[in-house]
Amino acid sequence: MPRALVIVLDSVGCGAAPDSENYGDVGADTLGHILRDVPSLKIPTLRRLGWGQILGGDEPNTASFARLCPRSVGKDTTSGHWELMGAILDKPFATFEKFPDELVHAIEKQAGVQFIGNVVASGTQILELLGEQSIVTGRPILYTSADSVLQIAAHEVHFGLERLLSVCEAARRVADEWSIGRVIARPFIGEENSFSRTTNRRDYSILPPRTVLDALKEAGVTVTGIGKINDIFAGSGISHSFPTKSNAAGMATIDSQWKSGNGGLFFANLVDFDTLYGHRRDVKGYADALEEFDVWLDGFVPEIQSEDLVLITADHGNDPTFPGTDHTREEVPLLMFRGHERDNLGVRGTFADAAATLGTFFGVAWPTGTAL
Repeated sequence: MPRALVIVLDSVGCGAAPDSENYGDVGADTLGHILRDVPSLKIPTLRRLGWGQILGGDEPNTASFARLCPRSVGKDTTSGHWELMGAILDKPFATFEKFPDELVHAIEKQAGVQFIGNVVASGTQILELLGEQSIVTGRPILYTSADSVLQIAAHEVHFGLERLLSVCEAARRVADEWSIGRVIARPFIGEENSFSRTTNRRDYSILPPRTVLDALKEAGVTVTGIGKINDIFAGSGISHSFPTKSNAAGMATIDSQWKSGNGGLFFANLVDFDTLYGHRRDVKGYADALEEFDVWLDGFVPEIQSEDLVLITADHGNDPTFPGTDHTREEVPLLMFRGHERDNLGVRGTFADAAATLGTFFGVAWPTGTAL
């Protein structure tokens, strides 16, 4: 079976999309602003492969490269990944500043809990505000953000991780009726004034429309999800899943799976760029994570054979220099390894060109996007 790999660098955008004004994101540029604020950024591998030209330089490229422009409405993980796999959304997921009582009470009834919170807040803010109250009352914290997410936080020890996951499963069943993209379990540990979120986060996505993953699996192609891919697609089109809790674990899993001798599609998400650095507006941390990936990629490139297909891209932006703590509506970079091609593939009108490319590579018909 042929072998392909897609790596999504979560939130690594490369400049405001043409419709960024509709999202309040004019001027956003995740990579450009990191490079501006951290001029010592060392990503020689990515630069020579094609990011040098994507970032405005003229150095020769050793792989094919492009900029992908989002076509789906929204600027979240779910819509970005789904569009990469060929499902373009023309209606946004529902967002809230406060969840309606009808929704909250339905979850509470199914899960056997009572919530505190029900506000818009960042993950660190909510723990400062309500972490201690959650422990004292035994009630989980309900909150949201600018994205279509229903987040539930609770202490891993005092409330219990398995109990939190059970509450989130109940919330997912209710949230389907309200067109909410993701329910996210946000476990935390520690005591007052020193709370921190753990790596046991779990995403529960609404079931996606048909994607190229379904078409590939139906055609007998093994689809292996790495990181939170299985969560993002609610298991649809996924043959095997290897959850990971960090970029480092994700890269190690890519290495082991790629060298396993198995064919099919390996589909990975590296989440730290977004979760640890983008949302927290940590420019230096984001830059360090890019450097770590660059070092890993330098060692991985020799493992790519001429008959393989490898795509490295992103799902949205999260400019750590931009106001607020939310995602930013951006184009995303794409690097492609296929044979000895070294083409400038220009600016593409949709992320779904990645899905069309996978379909062509595996000989599976896919109607959305244009193959690179």
